[in-house]
Amino acid sequence: MYFMGIDLGTSSVKIILMDGEGKIVASSTKEFPIYYPYPNWAEQNPEEWWISTKEGIREILDNTGIKGEDVKSIGLSGQMHGLVMLDKNNNVLDPAILWCDQRTQRECDYLNIEYGRDKLSDYTGNIALTGFTLPKILWIRNNKRQIYDQIAHILLPKDYIRFKLTGEYATDFSDASGMLLLDVKNKRWSYELLKYLNIDEKILPKLYESFECTGYVTKEAAGDTGLLKGTMVVAGAGDQAAAAIGTGVVSGGNASVSLGTSGVVFAALDDFAVDAENRLHSFCHANGKWHVMGVMLSAAASLKWWVEGINSKEESYDYLMEEAEKAAIGSQKLIFLPYLMGERTPYSDPDVRGSFIGLSMTHEKGHMTRAILEGVAYGLKDSLRLIDELGINIDCVRLNGGGAKSRLWRQIIADVFNKKVEIINSTEGPALGAAILASVGYGHYTSVESACEQIIGVTDVIYPIEDNVKEYEKYYEVYKKLYQRLKPTFDELSLIK
Repeated sequence: MYFMGIDLGTSSVKIILMDGEGKIVASSTKEFPIYYPYPNWAEQNPEEWWISTKEGIREILDNTGIKGEDVKSIGLSGQMHGLVMLDKNNNVLDPAILWCDQRTQRECDYLNIEYGRDKLSDYTGNIALTGFTLPKILWIRNNKRQIYDQIAHILLPKDYIRFKLTGEYATDFSDASGMLLLDVKNKRWSYELLKYLNIDEKILPKLYESFECTGYVTKEAAGDTGLLKGTMVVAGAGDQAAAAIGTGVVSGGNASVSLGTSGVVFAALDDFAVDAENRLHSFCHANGKWHVMGVMLSAAASLKWWVEGINSKEESYDYLMEEAEKAAIGSQKLIFLPYLMGERTPYSDPDVRGSFIGLSMTHEKGHMTRAILEGVAYGLKDSLRLIDELGINIDCVRLNGGGAKSRLWRQIIADVFNKKVEIINSTEGPALGAAILASVGYGHYTSVESACEQIIGVTDVIYPIEDNVKEYEKYYEVYKKLYQRLKPTFDELSLIK
């Protein structure tokens, strides 16, 4: 008995097989490109997602010898907020607009100002941000009317994979929360907002809890993948909610930090809650409850830019990290602002940009590398601070994502947060969460919570070092002031043609 988790990320699809004991027995990763046709645009071809997914599933089955009929259920996870548009014949109308695309500021201003932030918050639990799906829909209507008029179905990225597997138009509450079309508190589409914007609910997918069955593998998909026709496909979750399931963050007050391309501080809630200024996202969780999260757009992406983009022909990742470890706390009074793709939490500013503050002739690459690690930690602490202000008591955080592999970065997070950091027995994150949801949907486990309790274990604990905590508090106080001081400069730069 096996359960499959499919995680459609920003640059690749990861597919895992989990056995009935919760052990991962196989995995496959297939990459696909991102296209940047204009500044601030980011797009992908949904058909390339499906091609990569088919290849990954077949690779796992072929390499393991596991038969399609032994896969009992499939769960999905995926990059959130992306806009996939299908016509009445189910053809993709235009490239998918991704979560990191920043073209929709005008539409966000319309929603937040003309419709009103208070109304948006009342009806959806959130305000308009450039990454969300609704502003993308409005941008298409405003700029590509001939495409908009042909829309028969709107799907999120992972839900396009579901459609290709099952023929069903469906999504889950956690992923739908990031569209800015869901009444998150009451778990329904926001009829008030849809009516105001004259958007037909019929083009939106059917809503499910993350562990509910949404359909079954079709004969055509079975032929493409090697899966058995009729295999159950559960709703799954947006990547951050799925990652929280995959790290066991399912009960009120538990938190995780994701050090992926983007950075996320995620806190599970037993009851719905909203930050008064909507700096945090208030979304549904994959266990049927809710969560809040803060998102920074360039976390591990900042380190990747530095290591592969700037230093690609010179020093290796290992060398740069070794040099960073030699540098003192505070990187010799050097601070990095990790706003390489704009920022979301707490500022929601697509025009802010990354910066090194405090550079001198004595700084070397080790200082700059460490400053990047510390700057990302400061940016994540911005979100933790907002969660604290909601009265949510967080004692420890569970770290996941590619950046969590670095012991130096783990310690920096513990020291900057002044929280215990836990590392768990899996690094699969969203893919594991999707597989867990599949096992719950199939009935192998009675609940998401019981599945996590049996599958997830802690393998390492990193404690904050008191002296380091005190030092980082000084630097964080400076970091907090830099955005407001530099914002006029970034605004001026954005106006230069």
